[in-house]
Amino acid sequence: MTLAAFAALLADPTRAAFCTALLDGRAWTAGELARHARVAPSTASEHLSRLIAGGLLAEERQGRHRYVRLAGPSVATLIEDLTAFAETTPAPGPGTGTGRVNGPAAAPRTLGEATRLSAEARARTCYDHLAGRLGVAVSDALIAGGLVTEDGGLAVTERGRDWLAAQAIELPPRAGHRGGRPLVRSCLDWTERRSHLGGALGAALCRAALDRAWVERIGSGRALRVTPDGGRALRELLGVELP
Repeated sequence: MTLAAFAALLADPTRAAFCTALLDGRAWTAGELARHARVAPSTASEHLSRLIAGGLLAEERQGRHRYVRLAGPSVATLIEDLTAFAETTPAPGPGTGTGRVNGPAAAPRTLGEATRLSAEARARTCYDHLAGRLGVAVSDALIAGGLVTEDGGLAVTERGRDWLAAQAIELPPRAGHRGGRPLVRSCLDWTERRSHLGGALGAALCRAALDRAWVERIGSGRALRVTPDGGRALRELLGVELP
């Protein structure tokens, strides 16, 4: 597939909306995505087929239901990076050749949308790792505590590996090896305009936070809520203080 053909997959607003919705890391049905993008089921099916054929989405069928998810972490990284880039890229002014910074997305149209956006800015999933103010705070704490180093590129330190073992947080055996998922990578947070940590480490931390009920999902979207137990754990283990 040529670069132009690949870019065309995301050039359609409906297909772009599908991909950003799937950044919550879960599988959605075609009907759920159709309602999310406010298109007819037949239209959604056509767009999904193109995204699957292009390798951006993977499909699973269970009975009559068709589930789709992002094809993998590399696709999620691509979508999140493009989203962050689009939010900060200057847009040309009409007839002048000058531009302006796009800044945040358009103002929310309803109270419900404003509430969702506010919740996502506080804490959310970015595919399979923590994002928003929570994700940035955890990333800062890991680096400040010497568990992750930025010297010569992001890496988990020996102290960090000992800490993970003490918390029974396991990393995939091939993480960081050639052909495997990066052990830790920087991911630009589109609401905070700073980086949070992704990669296998980010996924392991997010999975532990959800499994141990340190955070819980709000509704069916990407937003998370830090629980009282989670607040105590983050404070005691990492020194993270969240309002």
